[in-house]
Amino acid sequence: MFRPLILAVLLGLTACSAAPDAPSSPTAPVAVENKAKAALTVTPASGEGISPAGPFQVGVTGGALTAVALTGADGRVVKGELAADKWVATEDLGYDKAYTWSGTAKGEDGAEVPVNGSFRTIRPQRLVNASANVGDHETYGVAMPIKVTFSSPVQDKASVQKAMTVKTSVPTEGAWAWLSDTEAHWRPREYWKTNTEVSVNLDVYGVPFGGGAYGAEDVHVQFKIADRALVVKADTQTHRFVIYRDGVQLHDFPASYGLDSVRDRVTRSGTHVVMQKEASRKMTNRKFGYANVPVNWAVLISDNGEFVHEYAPSVAQQGKENVSHGCANLSPDNAKTFFDLAMIGDPVEVLNSSVQLSDEPEFNYYDWALDWATWTSKSAVKTNSSR
Repeated sequence: MFRPLILAVLLGLTACSAAPDAPSSPTAPVAVENKAKAALTVTPASGEGISPAGPFQVGVTGGALTAVALTGADGRVVKGELAADKWVATEDLGYDKAYTWSGTAKGEDGAEVPVNGSFRTIRPQRLVNASANVGDHETYGVAMPIKVTFSSPVQDKASVQKAMTVKTSVPTEGAWAWLSDTEAHWRPREYWKTNTEVSVNLDVYGVPFGGGAYGAEDVHVQFKIADRALVVKADTQTHRFVIYRDGVQLHDFPASYGLDSVRDRVTRSGTHVVMQKEASRKMTNRKFGYANVPVNWAVLISDNGEFVHEYAPSVAQQGKENVSHGCANLSPDNAKTFFDLAMIGDPVEVLNSSVQLSDEPEFNYYDWALDWATWTSKSAVKTNSSR
């Protein structure tokens, strides 16, 4: 009696179920993300004789730096700046010191990679100091040369010169010239433009000087050129001392220069540079038999002993004949006027004497006595620093 009902239920269940071998719905492929491992570049990772001036840095690709330290053998940690992809030392290292890297980087794959390595810096045979003739934040006249003096002779001049730069606030063509093994000068091709701001960067620490010598420390100086161009034209044959400011004549003074008939007393022709000022000074020249002669308003224009100063005993000859021992003699009032106007670095252009200012070491600032071709030929590097 109940069998047809049971059969119907069984048939209904069979009709609602899927066939056993029916194909299933297609499944979407699972994407597998390829995450990079961190790759480090350590500079330097190892080695001996490394320059303490660097660079010292760690870079990473495929991840980020999480910590970096560069530590000396004494436990001191070197200062540096850390970014996600780079760490850079911000100070120089010491000479003949051992350093060790440490730290980690984390890759995009989540794995950590260690920063490691060690190295030792150069052990110099000797250190060489550099000093500049210009003072920080000082102001100078338009003919001022930059003189760099080294404490011992430089063998590898090209290496050292490449580490020395001059930057100016206005375009200025200029060049380095080696005037001796211990002295390099930089001067513009023409007088400086007024109000020029100048930065001198002697980045010689860690730089090889040749013969096992290295730079002792960097030197950085900033100075300014005056807001006026004071130029003197000192004519030894017309016996005049004419002062110009920005091209306009201010004064025309009678003067007496070095005696023409004695070569060693002749005031040298050429552009001299004001080097020093003294309100009073005692003059000595034992070759010509005088010592401790007092003068006032003495302005040194050459290390050879050429000054502009007052000399009352020669006032009668001033404007008429040359009687001095190489100096420019002015009356006391006129010498005071020039003394008050003059600034270190101002040019004094001596004209028409029988002896030329030359590249003799005793003149010190004979930079302007050399023409530009001669000047640039004294560079140790073919391409000079002209900015």
